[in-house]
Amino acid sequence: MSTYNPRMRIRILHIVQNLNYGGMERLLFEMLRGSDRERFENVVLALEYIGRFGEGMSEYATVKLAAPTSRLSLLRPASLAREIAAISPDVVHSHSGIWYKASLAARMANVPWIVHTEHGRAFPDPWIARTMDGAASRRTDVIVGVSEAVGSALKLHVSRFPDRVCVIPNGVDTDCFEPQPDKGLLRRELGLSSDAPIIGSIGRLEPIKGYDVMVDAFAALRARAGSDALPALVIAGDGSERRAMQERAERAGIADGIHWLGWRDDVHNLHSAFSIFTMSSHSEGTSISLLEAMSAALCPVVTDVGGNAAVLGSALRHRLVPRDNAAALAAAWEAALRDHAARAADARVARARVLSEFALSATIRSYERVYLRELPDADRTA
Repeated sequence: MSTYNPRMRIRILHIVQNLNYGGMERLLFEMLRGSDRERFENVVLALEYIGRFGEGMSEYATVKLAAPTSRLSLLRPASLAREIAAISPDVVHSHSGIWYKASLAARMANVPWIVHTEHGRAFPDPWIARTMDGAASRRTDVIVGVSEAVGSALKLHVSRFPDRVCVIPNGVDTDCFEPQPDKGLLRRELGLSSDAPIIGSIGRLEPIKGYDVMVDAFAALRARAGSDALPALVIAGDGSERRAMQERAERAGIADGIHWLGWRDDVHNLHSAFSIFTMSSHSEGTSISLLEAMSAALCPVVTDVGGNAAVLGSALRHRLVPRDNAAALAAAWEAALRDHAARAADARVARARVLSEFALSATIRSYERVYLRELPDADRTA
């Protein structure tokens, strides 16, 4: 069994469902890239498949794919426990979606320190998830919420030990995501004029992200827009809802104004072309896509869910809209696009907000203190 010794290089085993596209996966990649490798050795174990973010991760961590297991393994994940024991970690750090199974296997493998990060919870939170995660909380030494909203939900409705819950907001590399001039690449690719406003969004096309609301809001906006410089909606990302959302846009007669890009690696070109950045999520933790866009000095227009209000702060609170309200979202877009000076001012505030409160280095150091069994510096969401 591994024993804790702060003078040794500590082996951290991250357990995830997969390493495909998503904010959680991007954050893990950046955490590994910025980790203090003289003090910490990182191993990543994916339970389903590796995915896109595993491609370059081997430079910063050992990446493994777990052996296939049956659904019944949830009751007693003996195979996973053996794999964990063979890795012999000092810390197991599980991430959203696998808390129950990973924590049980880690305890069976006699791992001395178990950490779990909840990157976001469904709204409303199903009782079965609360029950299973409540059981997992008994086996978990530190439970991290990525926003005050997630942390509060964990304390009130999930964890059997609220004092084990802390908040470590996500962070982004503000040097990587800095404002850049628009080179016109995206506009040329999509055949958009230089004066056409672009409403941009980046995310997984899944029900929790509320893209049905976004499509309906765009229909409302186009109905009120004049004939000149019609706005375009550009959505980067993919998921189970893509076909349904494209069909929804066709039925609304606005398919010509929405551009579905799929997953893209040229996020900087997208940011530089966007006029505003938007999200219509029903639930969020602390959105990596939102942090990246604000770091790139984009004015945000997002739903008031989860950690979004904490990310925007009081100075940008007027850019929040109610969830599941297409009319309100359309009106907020229209207001932002109409007032260029206010939009530019809010873009500068957005960049400053991320620089001061959501730097990636602070997130990484907070997690490293958790691994060292020290109280994390979690009060960064004021």
